[in-house]
Amino acid sequence: VHLMAVFYRYYEAGGDKEQALVDTLEHSGFPILMTSLTTAAGLFAFSNAEMAPVAHLGIFAGIGVLLAFVYTLVLTPALLAILPVHRTAWLGKGRGTGGFDRVLVAIADFATSRALGIVLVSAVVMVLAIGGLFSLRFSMNFLNWFPKDLELRKGIELVDERFKGSMNLEVVVDTGKENGLYEPKVLNQMEALARYAEQQTKPDGSHYVGKTNSVVDVLKEINKALNENREEFYTVPQNRKLIAQELLLFENSGSDDLEDVVDSQLGKARLSLIVPWDDTEVYVEFVGDLRREAEALLGDNATVTITGELNLFTQMIFTMMQSMAQSYLIAAVVITIMMMLLVGSIRIGVLSMIANLAPIVLTMGLIMGYFDIRLDVFTLLIGSIALGLAVDDTIHFFHNFRRYYGEGKSVQEAVRETLLTTGRAMMFTTLVLVIGFWLFMFATLNNVFNFGLLTGIALLFALAADFLLAPAMLTLVIRSSYGRTLTERWCNLEPAVEGD
Repeated sequence: VHLMAVFYRYYEAGGDKEQALVDTLEHSGFPILMTSLTTAAGLFAFSNAEMAPVAHLGIFAGIGVLLAFVYTLVLTPALLAILPVHRTAWLGKGRGTGGFDRVLVAIADFATSRALGIVLVSAVVMVLAIGGLFSLRFSMNFLNWFPKDLELRKGIELVDERFKGSMNLEVVVDTGKENGLYEPKVLNQMEALARYAEQQTKPDGSHYVGKTNSVVDVLKEINKALNENREEFYTVPQNRKLIAQELLLFENSGSDDLEDVVDSQLGKARLSLIVPWDDTEVYVEFVGDLRREAEALLGDNATVTITGELNLFTQMIFTMMQSMAQSYLIAAVVITIMMMLLVGSIRIGVLSMIANLAPIVLTMGLIMGYFDIRLDVFTLLIGSIALGLAVDDTIHFFHNFRRYYGEGKSVQEAVRETLLTTGRAMMFTTLVLVIGFWLFMFATLNNVFNFGLLTGIALLFALAADFLLAPAMLTLVIRSSYGRTLTERWCNLEPAVEGD
């Protein structure tokens, strides 16, 4: 879109197509390259994620962006050269003549004349958004992604209600030797661990565990049955030989229930905990406490491994947190370096990143934080994706501002020219992207809905930052003597070109 906008501008001026294409690539080729690289960098930041689907998204989406760049600079000019092109196009209309251009001029004048107010208001909003970041919470509750009336969700909720749980957590006890489960001490410790798990309660007072099952329960049933079903014998025998005889008797009876809880060598056993479906965040502390208790009880006699469906989900939370921190840090550092290289100034490059990071902070802090939208596998992707996309407009804005300010124009004139040329394309590309992401709002799953909604909002914030905050910051910088010298050096101007 940026390439087409600049092409039509030159083509409308009356030149031939080939010259217009040459001027277009000279004008916008480099920023298009940099925007493609920054977008790809934001996506490639996910390639180190431990979760395979997230890593694959980063790899293949990044490759797709680079392929789009090649087609933009190779295929699009070739098609423009050989196909008939009319001179009248919305993207190339004369600057300042239409209603849309008058709106862009008004935005430029407002941003430069009210620069201090815009920066102060933005700072206040950013502080509020940063406060909202502390309210963000991680979530891993796949059930809440589905509509409440979906049969799958209703079925799981019914199982939780009737059977006190639909997820499993497994504690695998490995004694490391054959017939190690004949030891009364090991079985007593497994029973103690089961009782500990059953007694733990959530903050709301409900129990974490609805039911436990292990070889201990089987053995207690056997011992009771062999003693006339008297309740006082519903215990673990404290004699190794008696335990061996009772288990052998049970195996020879033809039942295969023992195979579900021990291995064939009777050296390993599983303690199964059935838990109700809930946000995995609720279980993170419980699983950690259970692991420590298991090590304390059984560590001297057996190796303990926590596994199962619930443990998988809790580990995903830690993986998500780690992946988010790594991806955001990598994306921010790489894109900041690329912005410095693009604008040719470390200080201006850092300044430009304020307009890039502000939309992410606003979306995650102001929207997600205060409206209690949880960070899950999908919403975690918003930051890096939005950063990679939002930086595109910032690059085009700073590149064009530098061009026009370097021609000796005032700040206000340079901002006007920037918005009248690349601003039109910025507006159009943002609207296309927002509509594309907002199409996800028609999805049935709530997580997909939130992903599309929030990414679209982040891109709108990014456009506002480039239209208002970036011009305001540049205006304030140039008003100071140091900032003016810095900007003149950035734009390769002789000192004191600016009179205001």
